Amino acid sequence: MKLKQMTARFGRLDGDQLTLGPGLNIIHAPNEGGKSTWAGFLKAMLYGIDTRDRDKKGHLADKNRYQPWSGAPMEGELTLEWQGREITLRRGRQGSQPFGAFSAVYTGTDEPVPGLTGENCGELLTGISREVFERSAFIGQSGVAIQSVPELEKRIAALVSSGEEDVSYSQTEARLKEWLNRRKVNKTVGLIPKLEGELAENDRTLARLEQLAGEISRDEEERVRLEQAKTLLLDQRSAHRAAVQRDLDRRFTQAQEDLDGAQQALDALRRDLGRFGALPQRELLKRAQGELQYLKVLDEEIKEGDGAQKAAEEAYVQANIAIQDPLFNGMTGQEAVHKTEEDQRSYQELTEQGARKKKQSVLLLAAGLLTAALGAAATFAVPALSGNYVPLGVGLGVGLLGLGGWLAAMQRAKSCAREGEKLLARYGAQDPAQLGRLSADYERRWQAAEEKAEALKQIRGALNDRQARRENTHRDLLDFVHTFAPEVRDLFGCSAAVSRALGLEDRMRESSEKLELTRRRRDDLAAQGGRLLEGDGQIQVPGISPAEVEARLAAVEGELERLNRDLDMARGEQKAVGDPAALAARQEELRSQLDRRETEYRALSAAMTALKAANARLQERFSPELNRLAGQWMDRLTGGRYTSVSLNRELEASATQSGALLPRKALALSQGTADQLYLAVRLAVCQLCLPAQEPAPLVLDDALVSFDDRRMALALDQLDQLGGERQVLLFTCQDREGRAMEGRPQVTRVELA
Repeated sequence: MKLKQMTARFGRLDGDQLTLGPGLNIIHAPNEGGKSTWAGFLKAMLYGIDTRDRDKKGHLADKNRYQPWSGAPMEGELTLEWQGREITLRRGRQGSQPFGAFSAVYTGTDEPVPGLTGENCGELLTGISREVFERSAFIGQSGVAIQSVPELEKRIAALVSSGEEDVSYSQTEARLKEWLNRRKVNKTVGLIPKLEGELAENDRTLARLEQLAGEISRDEEERVRLEQAKTLLLDQRSAHRAAVQRDLDRRFTQAQEDLDGAQQALDALRRDLGRFGALPQRELLKRAQGELQYLKVLDEEIKEGDGAQKAAEEAYVQANIAIQDPLFNGMTGQEAVHKTEEDQRSYQELTEQGARKKKQSVLLLAAGLLTAALGAAATFAVPALSGNYVPLGVGLGVGLLGLGGWLAAMQRAKSCAREGEKLLARYGAQDPAQLGRLSADYERRWQAAEEKAEALKQIRGALNDRQARRENTHRDLLDFVHTFAPEVRDLFGCSAAVSRALGLEDRMRESSEKLELTRRRRDDLAAQGGRLLEGDGQIQVPGISPAEVEARLAAVEGELERLNRDLDMARGEQKAVGDPAALAARQEELRSQLDRRETEYRALSAAMTALKAANARLQERFSPELNRLAGQWMDRLTGGRYTSVSLNRELEASATQSGALLPRKALALSQGTADQLYLAVRLAVCQLCLPAQEPAPLVLDDALVSFDDRRMALALDQLDQLGGERQVLLFTCQDREGRAMEGRPQVTRVELA
């Protein structure tokens, strides 16, 4: 089989293509460049993706690890040559299953390849199962070392022995161990210990059944004795209860007699009440009694109100006398204040007007004198006007006018002053401020008179209200009492009639209460079972008290209850345990099964011994062949430095250096030598396990990364030679492999973008 081209939408790959040639293919890309993704894609195209795999700590399932980064569905195409024809494999999503859809057709046609399915594709094309492919021809990153699995073990053993691949020693050994363990692992686990335990349990059950039968017999005898004691105690309790009933009947009979007497007394009182009119309800009588008391209170309040009214009238008269004032006759307090405020403003205006007139007179006088002086100066002092008396005349005229104005202004100012003095004289005041004090005093006296008038009004209203209420209450009381005592004419008669009616009501109530009390006592005794006493027979009372009888009876009943419970449990256990005959039959059956299982265990032990001997002989056959091939590859990979290899069943390898006596385990070798050793083992396993016809390609992912240049050159030479037999895909993050193989025509170099 030869791979030609892969197209993938897988992980970081989004429609990328990889074209391969025959022989050795060196595919170079830096770290994180998609090398491991291409290797994983090839394995997935051949064998599909295990959808049962789950993410674990340190492990990511392939279905999640290779989910396309672009978010597109996972899909791919692989073109290869097989059995002389070119085939195209395609895988894609089916529902929620990645790579669940599969097709295999001959390239360039829609003709399906017969027998090739998504499940068997890898095994048919490579000739080996997934497990063998992963441990032989597929060397993943950091996976040069090989691990043994049953499939690989069967493949190697078959190729060096009979050719059958259906049997693995480890699987057969595991199956025999499983069968042995099912029969007996230790004293407590397995079929044989279980049978032994069940047989012992069956013996214990039979013994327990015999024990239960004895316990049930003893408990039955004890129950008969307790039932007899219980019957005697019940008779004694009945006697005590009969005596108690006799006493109860006696008290019930007395209560009935008391009830009849109370009923007769109540009937007689009702007949006495029938001689009067129908009495009002007690609440109305109590209310009338309260109204009588309220009338007494009203009389006291009216008496006090008369005195308060007289005092208020006297105070009102005195307050009216106090407000008599000729200055403010007939005015309210506010009006007096308003009048004095207006007079104060008038006085202020007169004062200001007089001051202005005085100032005006002074100005007029000054202007006249100044004008006369200027005219005189103009006449006698100015040469140009000397002898001209016109200016002088004008000046004197103006001066006379100014003097006249001054005299008139002075006269007006004096008139204002006189009017102001007259205004103050009306109040007998010396200054305007005294007017405000006079009006304020009048306002205070006027307010006092108003308050006295209001107080008198309220007292009169309250007194009138009380007098009206007294008259209404007196009239209502007489009307109420006349309904049952029409002869009453005054309040004294009302009080007597109400008291008499309440007395009759009290006696009626007491008699009714007594009747109800005796009825309840009679009913309580009846509820307890009391009946009218008949006869006077004597009852024989037991010698022990009722309390002692009850205590003994409770003890006997408790013991009986416990005994019945024990009997029920014993019978239930006896029934649950089963039939003794069936248990005996089961005991014989268990002994027979135990004998058979012990015979099987001995036979399986002998088979295990024979298997180990056969495996040892088989080991002698296939181990040398695998060691020989691995040693040849190790010799070529190390340039003759290590000439032989030895492996145990778990494929743990050791190598022997040329000329040395003892082999060295892989852990004791350098990293590069250890990788050479396991690469040799891998190549030997490939040579043994992979079919020679249509050989599967060998895939290596950074398998030479820890090799130095010398080791790398030797390995590349071997891989180049191996490329003549099968296709080799070497993924590497270094470009030295490509440079080392440059110029070799059979080597294909690929640079991943």
